[in-house]
Amino acid sequence: MTTRSTSADRPTPMTLAEAPMRQARNSAALWIATARSRGHEVVGRRGFVAADGDERAGLRVLIQETDLDAGELAELGELVRRAAGPVNVEDPFSSTDLSHLGMRSWQMPVMLRPPGPVGEPALEVIKVGRPEDLQAAERIVIEGFELTGFEPYRPGELFPVSFIGQPGVDVFVALHDGVAAGACVSVVDDGVGSHYWVGTSPAFRSRGVGRAVMLGALAHVADLPVTLTASKLGRPLYESLGYTVAAPSTWWASVPATP
Repeated sequence: MTTRSTSADRPTPMTLAEAPMRQARNSAALWIATARSRGHEVVGRRGFVAADGDERAGLRVLIQETDLDAGELAELGELVRRAAGPVNVEDPFSSTDLSHLGMRSWQMPVMLRPPGPVGEPALEVIKVGRPEDLQAAERIVIEGFELTGFEPYRPGELFPVSFIGQPGVDVFVALHDGVAAGACVSVVDDGVGSHYWVGTSPAFRSRGVGRAVMLGALAHVADLPVTLTASKLGRPLYESLGYTVAAPSTWWASVPATP
């Protein structure tokens, strides 16, 4: 027997004020999955989650609360100091000052899209299931985000084959005349979706590839609230897809050594 849902059965819509917390949780889910697929250590505390990688992958820290205590701050500082590679810290609450660790910082907005219809992409978008398609996505992300730490290229280092088998994680690729041109990673965790690594191959920029891969990925989470953190260049695209700015997220990164 089929039952009709009522307003009482539907979840309460997510508010903009909730978006930073949900983005924090979703980002943690992504990086836990990433670390597991790479065989790297995960450090989980009340106030933060860290994926502690090698000299190329580095250390990724996801702040999870607005009020890290003295012990958590001390441990985070120690992780940063002994990191084997580059350090990146994401703080969706913009509440934790890490300037004493000698890192540079900048801000990008956390954005929220409520559940709703999604348009058809102008290009073919596939959900990755084959290793060769995952490798194509990996190359696009490395090139599109200029991840020089992953050069020279080693297949499966950024996205190991086991990455697409991690719960809640999907990778999408947009094809331009049959050639892989754009990619993104989608994560669903606790009823919320989010998108990461939305990138376009340099050879295919300004051809609507970013919009296409976002539409293709959004079609799989159209019934969920979706968050993301937007770059300055990406924000207009996301606003055109129904996202609204919720709050500033502060990012911290290690300062490259001077040659």
